[in-house]
This record gives sequence, C-alpha cells and structure tokens, in this order.
Amino acid sequence: MPNKLSLRCISVLALVFLAAGFITIQAAEAQTFTLLYSFKGPPDGGNPYAGLIEDNHGNRYGTTYSGGMVNSKCFDGACGTVFKLDAAGKETVLHRFTDGKDGANPYGGLIRDAAGNLYGTTYTGGYIGVNQCSYGCGTVFKIKPSGQFIVLFSFHGSDGGYPLGGLLRDAAGTLYGTTSVGGAYDSGTIFKLDVRGKETVLYSFTGGADGAQPLAGLVQDVAGNLYGTAVLGGNICDGQGVGCGTVFKFDTKGHETTLHTFTGYPNDGKFPPSSLVWDKAGNLYGTTEIGGNGQYNCNYGCGTIFKLQTNGKEEVLYSFTGGADGGTPNASLLWDSTRREFYGTTVWGGAHGAGTVFRLDSKGKETVLHSFTGGSDGLYPSGNVTRDKANNLYGMTTGGVPDCGRPPYCGTVFKVSTK
Repeated sequence: MPNKLSLRCISVLALVFLAAGFITIQAAEAQTFTLLYSFKGPPDGGNPYAGLIEDNHGNRYGTTYSGGMVNSKCFDGACGTVFKLDAAGKETVLHRFTDGKDGANPYGGLIRDAAGNLYGTTYTGGYIGVNQCSYGCGTVFKIKPSGQFIVLFSFHGSDGGYPLGGLLRDAAGTLYGTTSVGGAYDSGTIFKLDVRGKETVLYSFTGGADGAQPLAGLVQDVAGNLYGTAVLGGNICDGQGVGCGTVFKFDTKGHETTLHTFTGYPNDGKFPPSSLVWDKAGNLYGTTEIGGNGQYNCNYGCGTIFKLQTNGKEEVLYSFTGGADGGTPNASLLWDSTRREFYGTTVWGGAHGAGTVFRLDSKGKETVLHSFTGGSDGLYPSGNVTRDKANNLYGMTTGGVPDCGRPPYCGTVFKVSTK
C-alpha cells in the first residue's frame, strides 16, 4: 500500500486579492454571490474539500483538510479541523486534528444525527503500529454536542485505509462508508461500523471489472442496498489499463454488481469521484471528472453529468467544455425534485478559470450561477452545494484569499442566491 493516495491536487494559476468582510458579486442571470467566511489556516482551518451540512438553527458544519493545529507531519503544516459556522458568519473550531489517535486531514464531509452528534472520517492518522500505512490508515470519528471528540474506529489497512468519502448512517445507527485503498486486494473497501464500534469489511474491490479506489460515500435504497462509484477499474479505456471507473451496487445478501463501466473520451466520461443522488423514479445521477465530448479546453474531455436508469441504461446529460461553462466537476449533485434541476460545482473553467457554481435544467441546459475570480470570492470549489428554504445555495472553495501562506491558500464559505 502506498504511504498516501495521491489526491486530486489543484495548482493555482489565478490572481488573488485580499478579502475584507462580506462581498457581493453579480453573476449570470443576476444571481447574488455572498462571501460568508474566509479561512486563515492555523488556527481556524484551511482547504476544505467537502460540502456543508446544516442544523435547524441555521448553523453549518464542515471539515477542512489542513489548518488547525500546527504539525509539520501534516499537509501544509497543519492537520485539519471540524468547524461550525453560525448564521451570523462566526466560525468556531470544534476539533483540531493532531495526527495522533484522532487522525488527520479529513477530506470527506460530515453527517449529523437527531441528537446533534457529528460523524466523519479522516484520511490519515489514527492507530500507528503493525499495519499497512506509514502514517496511520485513517479514522472514523464522532463529536458530541458537548464538544467531546471520540474515535470510533482506526483503520489498519487490511480492513481498509485512507477513507476519502463521507459516511451513511441507517436507522439503527450503523455507519457505512468506503476506503480508497486497503482490503484484500488493496483496491479499496465497502465497510460498516456498528454502534459498538465493530467494523466489518462488506466488500473488497479487486481492481478489475468491479472497480478500484472508491473515493466517495454511499447512498442506500429503501430495501437497504448500497450504491456508489469507484474512480478506477472497469474495462480498459482511453488506452489505459487502470480503467475509467464504475458505478456499483452492493445488495443486502452481500453481492456486488457493476451497474455501469465508464468508457472515457469522447463518450460517457471517466473517473467518477463523487456520491450519487436519486430521483423519485429510482434513477441515479452523478459526475465524472474528465471525459465526455466537450473538447474546448481539455485534451480528454472536461467531465460529465450522467444519469443511470433503473434498467441499467446510462445517459450523458451534459459534457463540460472547460470554457465558460466550467470543467472537472468532482462533487456530488444537488437534485431539486420540484424544479427538476441539478445544482453543482466545477473545479475549473468559468469566466476566470477558477471554477463555477452551475444549474442544469431538465432539458440539459446548463447555466453558470457564479464564476469564481480566484480573488476574494475564492477559487476551485470542490465540494457539493446545499440549499436552504429560501433557495440559497451554500458551498466552499478549496483555495482563495492569500492570507494564510502559500498557494492554494485557505478557501472560503459562500452563498449564491438562486431566486
């Protein structure tokens, strides 16, 4: 097993400006952009890769991959945080990771139960001993409303390692997730963790037709079957032996089925990095980072939005060009069942090349709601967006605001009006 899985690294090419307070920018269709918070690295956090969750009081919670407690062993000199942002824009750090037993560098987002407990994963850290990871294989953690931080489980490698996705929690309190590597074939796992902290590997990916390296969390149907994406594996595509990725199903009897194998450029896309979403008819939707037939600014396509029907038929709803429409979507979509529209983000592209927030309607028309400038509004939004009752979208950027050291800087929390 490698010491660390190579993350989807982002380089900074955009001009950046110092942020001061809240800003408002007008974008396509007169959408209003509001900067809610700018991360500063140590001590408040930096470089968030996932989305936010919200409680009933308008507080939002998330993770940052870096920032927090200074530790030279961690990315950018700090090990990441769990934070709370209240409705007034005040940020509170709930936990600063130490790269000890608590873990380090949380990449995935959080979930929250009815009692207000938060659950998440760290990419590295945790148990250090006889295992397959030089820096710890990552953890599953819980934070109580009182602020108490609890390590629920530390991975060892054989049982999975380096979890990058968030968690799924069922009615019984059992947690489900994926690890990007580890397991019987070192190609990643599907695991469950019961309320007593017992971990069970439900499936070990072989790296073949079933897929390899699942990076995202899982979704579950009413029957209890689990669905997800693997960023690699499947059939050889684009002349590469690693495969372009798969969509899979893991049923309640313990069987894994490949529902779709991606074929790359110029077809349906490759490298699906994010969790899936459902519609009421049971169709699945997701994104691929590259591939598709959008050739404007990408050698092998700039990513797609796809639909997988209940009969197994896959359909590309949109191929990004990497131009003004954006490129490289690596977060899950937000489905509006009433309007039958999707909302999401792209890491690249837009008017300034620093990423976008977009909408895709039922006819396949894409509208950019905001193009990031790489300045005080941030750059490279890599997490999913959420929405409040007033139809405002909330999300984070991985970089932007040059006040915490070296590129890609520390990132932002933003709001986009969709009225």
